[in-house]
Amino acid sequence: MSSAAHQFLEKATLKSFDHEHRKRLDFNIGKYDQAVLAGKSHYRDLELAKRRAANIKGKVINKLDTYLIEFQKNFEKRGGKVIWADSGRDAQKEILQIIKKAKAKVIVKQKTMVSEELEINDFLEKNKREVFETDLGEYIVQLDGEKPYHIVTPAMHKSKEDVSELFHKKFGLPENSPPEEITKFVREKLRSEFIRADVGITGANFLIADVGAVALTENEGNGILTFSFPRIHIVVTGIEKLIPSLEDLDLFYPLLATHGTGQRMTVYNNVLFGPKKSEEADGPEEMYVVLVDNKRTDMLKYPEQRKALSCIRCGACLNECPVYKSIGGHTYGTVYSGPIGSVISPHFMGMRDYNHLSFASSLCGKCTEVCPVKIPLHELLLYNRRDAVTRKYTSFMWRRMVWGWKYAMLHRWVLDKPGSSIKNSIVRRFGKNLWGPRRMLPKIAQKSFKELWQEQHAD
Repeated sequence: MSSAAHQFLEKATLKSFDHEHRKRLDFNIGKYDQAVLAGKSHYRDLELAKRRAANIKGKVINKLDTYLIEFQKNFEKRGGKVIWADSGRDAQKEILQIIKKAKAKVIVKQKTMVSEELEINDFLEKNKREVFETDLGEYIVQLDGEKPYHIVTPAMHKSKEDVSELFHKKFGLPENSPPEEITKFVREKLRSEFIRADVGITGANFLIADVGAVALTENEGNGILTFSFPRIHIVVTGIEKLIPSLEDLDLFYPLLATHGTGQRMTVYNNVLFGPKKSEEADGPEEMYVVLVDNKRTDMLKYPEQRKALSCIRCGACLNECPVYKSIGGHTYGTVYSGPIGSVISPHFMGMRDYNHLSFASSLCGKCTEVCPVKIPLHELLLYNRRDAVTRKYTSFMWRRMVWGWKYAMLHRWVLDKPGSSIKNSIVRRFGKNLWGPRRMLPKIAQKSFKELWQEQHAD
């Protein structure tokens, strides 16, 4: 068992039986579930919209190279610059080079999961730069020295009392300050950082190939300030965020909003076509798009798992997953948690060390059901499991047990012949640790259902 798998099991055990954590998570996700259910009711034919979105994203993923080149050509026509980063380290170096060239000391950031993937905050702070998260949830977890807990809601695991205590400790705000007062304080504090900032970093919800534009959607207005106040704007994004046409936003914006937060549309939706022109008063003087690969093209080698690159990061699968709702986001030990994380993280971080995530699923299929781009997530988890077993990344003992179970299932006499006492001794010996210390091992009856049936229907 890898150290990552061992840590996962330890954390999962603790979180599963942390009643306060479960209560908080159930409450917060329950609020989202109600909002999303109401949001979906506005669709006349939601299934049709999802099929169309899946078809478009599938087409893009299968012709990714073509769309990437089209995006680069059109974006650079408007004065922007595209930078290709094969790995996370390459992306870090390119971003730092831009910052050093600009002699920038203060950086503001909009929420972006790819920057978490690159650990960009830690990297820039080690290079003596000040970095401020400007999304309220991200700012809270940054202050507390944590990683985001959820793709959409970084501080979902914290109660308002936790946040109040954090701001009392960090800034001396009164104890039990209400959310409104904390929000007002953060707004005023970050406003000065926007003015000081030399560089703004954002992600991208969508890259639009036919016009070479970056589409951003948010609810707080911090994104607009992040790309408009500083004179340099850096977009850090995965290469899979492409959509073919500007018209496709008509489909994808509402799907993302509805499945992410239950809104018909998010509050702020911006389409950026490059740095400001000479006749424009606002906007960055320079704009860069850093296209991050970081093992994404490796996923293209897998005909089934490549479908996961269609993800639009709405977080719906996390909110529905019984495993995520039991153990929470930090337990996974990866940037991307929940069902989508369990599919892509083993490919991004190494199948040998992270294949256990693909086994941490009930395979109930709810994640597949709610996905707005129809990614068959529970099926992809099975493909990951298959690959882990084929490459012998699972233990020898586990493979022998599975082989024995398969043999027994295919040969009825193996189940029928031993007596119940022998069967129970086998279960005790091999099933005790797997069953766990908190559950009572089931006892096998003296007679099987088949035997009872034959006795009652002897004629």
